[in-house]
Amino acid sequence: MGLFITFEGIEGCGKTTQAALLDEHLRSKGVETLLMREPGGTALGEKVRGILLTSEGAGIDAIAELFLYEACRAQLVNDVIRPALAKGITVICDRFIDSTVAYQGFGRGIDIAAITSANTIATNGLSPDITLLIDCPPEAGIRRALSRLDADAGPREDRFEREALAFHTKVQGGYLKLAASNPDRIKVINGEREIPLIHKEICDIIKR
Repeated sequence: MGLFITFEGIEGCGKTTQAALLDEHLRSKGVETLLMREPGGTALGEKVRGILLTSEGAGIDAIAELFLYEACRAQLVNDVIRPALAKGITVICDRFIDSTVAYQGFGRGIDIAAITSANTIATNGLSPDITLLIDCPPEAGIRRALSRLDADAGPREDRFEREALAFHTKVQGGYLKLAASNPDRIKVINGEREIPLIHKEICDIIKR
């Protein structure tokens, strides 16, 4: 079985950059990798992404939002992640089950136990081998994220960036609680440093 690595964190924490850097690093070492993102990675996932992350999704009920994410996840795990892992490929995923607990659970207030059950059904019990949580203050993360979006010519995926600061503070707190309860799997990385320093720490963790 291949190694399953996930990246987590609030908007603008730098996880997407770090996931790409780790993918590049492992490939340079001769490791076969697959870099994925949630929602996305399948035809269904990419279509639903356009609803969940843009203004098209304005007004979506929190429970409906939860199940849209779980539907995308189920398709991604079944069609892409499990087959790749079975071939010995290292899978790197930008967001996974912990995002749903942090955002829909701690952020939206949906029962955590219910979300955990939904995650288990969607993944058929698949859990990451290691999760890298890039931690940064919500104010800094949102500022970075909005700056990036302003420079991006693609569809404006800013539905979560437009949430109140209090929401992002709840999400960050939820992530840290998850890390405290899963210290063997979830490694908290200080995201307030230069990109190369963060990348080096991540590479050192993966080497272990």
